[in-house]
Amino acid sequence: MGLSAADLSAIWLTVKLASVTTVLLLIIGTPIAWWLARSNRWWKGPVSAIVAMPLVLPPTVLGFYLLMAMGPNGPFGQMTQAIGIGLLPFTFWGLVVGSIFYSMPFVVQPLQNAMEAMGQRPLEVAATLRAGPWDRFFSVVVPLAKPGFITASILGFAHTVGEFGVVLMIGGNIPDETRVASVAIYDHVEALDYANAHGLSAVLLVFSFAVLAALYSFNRNRRSTNLNYGVNPS
Repeated sequence: MGLSAADLSAIWLTVKLASVTTVLLLIIGTPIAWWLARSNRWWKGPVSAIVAMPLVLPPTVLGFYLLMAMGPNGPFGQMTQAIGIGLLPFTFWGLVVGSIFYSMPFVVQPLQNAMEAMGQRPLEVAATLRAGPWDRFFSVVVPLAKPGFITASILGFAHTVGEFGVVLMIGGNIPDETRVASVAIYDHVEALDYANAHGLSAVLLVFSFAVLAALYSFNRNRRSTNLNYGVNPS
């Protein structure tokens, strides 16, 4: 059975949400990953734990506290009302905020690993050539950490596509506004409409397999290239 117009709308909204979230996560997560990779301060451990918390925290718990924080009585909700944005729960941008928190470790950790693996030597060489901090970051760190950026982008996008608990808590189920693919599947199952649930689930299944296959292929090719050139693949 073909996908309905509502299901196609849910897929489009899911792709839009994942794209916006991934771009914002790269902007937000890059300085966090860089600080975690370079810092030896005592609060590095607590910050790392906060970043990784969505890996172990039930999505409904995270969604509940974000809903409270962005609600009319929450600190974030009061701030958004004060600056004229209004309340974010049950809006697309509310989903974006929730997705940023929920997918944060899938972007920050690959970036941090890539930045730690490059070591200190390339930055020291760049400093001897009188490269400033920003110049060293964009001309040395970013190119050397490129595999980490690619992995972070793929994992951040794919993880956002698969969200359910957080988006349901924050966004509810508003067609063309917050009804993403995972919520649409849940609706079909609740209505015992297994044919449409199967069709939409198959799309996400194929997408998930393609993303992971591409990621593993990229990592395998990178390791092979590094070995050919005598570079440590770590």
